[in-house]
Amino acid sequence: MISASAQAIAISKSLEKVMKNDWGRLMAALTSQLGSIQLAEDALQEACISALVHWSKNGIPHSPQGWLIRVAYRKALNQIRSEVRSMKREIISAELRNLIDRDDEDIPDERLRLIFSCCHPALEVKSRVALTLRTVCGISTLEIARLFLDSETTMGQRLSRAKRKIAKAGIPFSIPEPNEWNERLQTVLTTIYLVFTTGYMKEPANSNRDLCGEAIFLTNLLMSLCPNEPEVEGALSLMLLTDSRRNARINSSGETVPPGEQNRSLWDRIKEAQGKELLEIALKRKKAGPFQIKAAISACQMTEPKPDWNQILELYTILLTMEPTPVVRLNQAVAIAETGNPGLAMNKINELEEVLKDYQPFYATKAKILAQLKDHKGSIIAYKKAIQLAENESDRIYLSNQLKLNDAGGTL
Repeated sequence: MISASAQAIAISKSLEKVMKNDWGRLMAALTSQLGSIQLAEDALQEACISALVHWSKNGIPHSPQGWLIRVAYRKALNQIRSEVRSMKREIISAELRNLIDRDDEDIPDERLRLIFSCCHPALEVKSRVALTLRTVCGISTLEIARLFLDSETTMGQRLSRAKRKIAKAGIPFSIPEPNEWNERLQTVLTTIYLVFTTGYMKEPANSNRDLCGEAIFLTNLLMSLCPNEPEVEGALSLMLLTDSRRNARINSSGETVPPGEQNRSLWDRIKEAQGKELLEIALKRKKAGPFQIKAAISACQMTEPKPDWNQILELYTILLTMEPTPVVRLNQAVAIAETGNPGLAMNKINELEEVLKDYQPFYATKAKILAQLKDHKGSIIAYKKAIQLAENESDRIYLSNQLKLNDAGGTL
């Protein structure tokens, strides 16, 4: 006979598994019918609490997902009944009564609509990322707060504001119209990629969630829900190629290592192959976009025996026509220097001084190119500024070591 404690643990693990695998799908189905992310989340959380009690008494149901969504609908109906009545709410209540009586084992997959709602361009970038992590991935408010170095209260307020803005602005829970598709898809992909880069740049010791894995999951989901979209394939390719180098990004001394200097035996060759295959598929569709170009740049960083800087320079020049941003211009300058023209690169960097004055990679790049130009004094000043702005200890170690090497060539 199974003890009560063992049964409780088993039920808790079962519920945790359902929430991990199906939170986004359940949230999307509830939001689709309720028209409110907040109401859907409240109802689903209450259903989870009820599950711990009812499943302990009656066992785990045949379809835990169907049970949860039926109970969540009931919880939502009870909440609506407790609020001030209106004609609109009575209509919603009638719809919910019909939903409660139906068989919900086959839950419709509405996650694509939920992703587009969470990533609406009317929301702040940080809010889009946080809301996507909360509603689609089911990551707790506390965990999201830790990722952004915020308090749980502050993050909770941010999430609440985002949900209220969606409701107040009437942001539709829908897939964009054809004339809005490309613009909105780029917003979604940019948001998911920010999830990825947030996880990729976190110090390993401080990471309690695999955000890179969450972002890859979201992009895989997006690709399955809207197949044959080359930009989605390009974004997934970029993440897989970048993630394949994750184990080599920081060496045994805790120092960040640039891709061209990494120990290639530590790369995940399976992910690398998957990323390159996806990139090839995307490019064959002959509908180039920024994520495909960025994935191609990442692939060129991994050519044997060293990065193909001539090709990287050509790709950054193309990317500039799509995203004429200071950061892309800075990366183009890096490629210009690597292809043997540090003087031209320095001219381009000087043009970016004001707009990138608080951007750590700007000073790291400037320092390296000044060192190539034998301006050791200027290089040392730039390295010190880069170290001052570095957010990660691994970056500070790398920059400090570069400063020491440079200092040997000149003094202030």
